[in-house]
Amino acid sequence: MGLPFLDSFSAAAGRGVWHADELGLADAQVVATGHTALDAELPGGGWPIGAMTELLQSVPEAHVWRLLLPALAQAVEARGGPVVLIGAPYEPCGPSLAAQGLPVEALMWIKSDAPPARLWACEQALRCADVAAVLAWLPQARVGELRRLQLAAAQHDVMLFVCRPESAARGASPARLRLQVESCAADSSQIELHILKRRGPPLAAPVMLPARNERMTALLAAARLRRKLRLQQQGTVPVGDTATSATVVRIDAWKGGPNALDRIAVVA
Repeated sequence: MGLPFLDSFSAAAGRGVWHADELGLADAQVVATGHTALDAELPGGGWPIGAMTELLQSVPEAHVWRLLLPALAQAVEARGGPVVLIGAPYEPCGPSLAAQGLPVEALMWIKSDAPPARLWACEQALRCADVAAVLAWLPQARVGELRRLQLAAAQHDVMLFVCRPESAARGASPARLRLQVESCAADSSQIELHILKRRGPPLAAPVMLPARNERMTALLAAARLRRKLRLQQQGTVPVGDTATSATVVRIDAWKGGPNALDRIAVVA
C-alpha cells in the first residue's frame, strides 16, 4: 500500500520542481522591462520586485536609463512614490526623462561619495513604504553589504537595481539577476545584454536592444538629413556622398548647466 502513495507523492512533487535546463518561474511579482526580447529571457517575464538586480558596466551610467526607464515609470505609477537615485554619476535630465514617462517630481537624487553613506542611504530608502524603486551606484560594495540590501528589498517589496563595474562579475553576488550591459562593438546603435545569473539555463547569445528609443532615433535621423542637405547646398559635400565629420546633439541641461547623461554624439 505504501508504493502507490510514494508514486503519487513523487508525481505531485515533480510538478513543482524547477529543472535547471528550463527558464524558471518568478517566485514573486515582476514588472515588465518594456523590452519584449528581454522579458522573454527573464523568469516571470520582467524585473523582480523585492529583489536585487545587478547591472555590471564598464562605464557607470551607460545605457542604464534606456534599459530601466519603462519599468521605473511603471513602478512610479503603481506605487505613487519616488525613484531614489543613490550615487548617480551625473544629474538626471528631468525634461528628457519626463518625455519618456518618468516625471521630474518622481526623482530623488541622493549625492554622496562615501561608500558607507551610500549603503546606509540605500538601506533606508528600501525601508520607506512610499519608495517606488531604488537605483544605486555601489562600485565598492562587498558581498555581505549587498546581502543586507537584498534582504531589505525582499522585506519591503521594493525593486532594487545596483550598478557595479564589470570586474565584479568575477565575484559572487546575492542578486537575483545579474546582467552585463555594454555597447555592441559591431553596431553602436545596439546594446548587448549578457545575462550572467538567472533562474534558468545559461544564455547562449546576448539579448540585443536598440540603444535609443524610437523618438530619439527619429530626431537623430532628421538632424543628419538636415545637416547633409545644408552641406550640399553649401557645396561642401557632393550629392550622394556621406559626411564624415561628427554631429554632436546636445540636450540642454535641466535647470541650466551641462548635462552628461543626455549628451549624445553621433557620427553623421
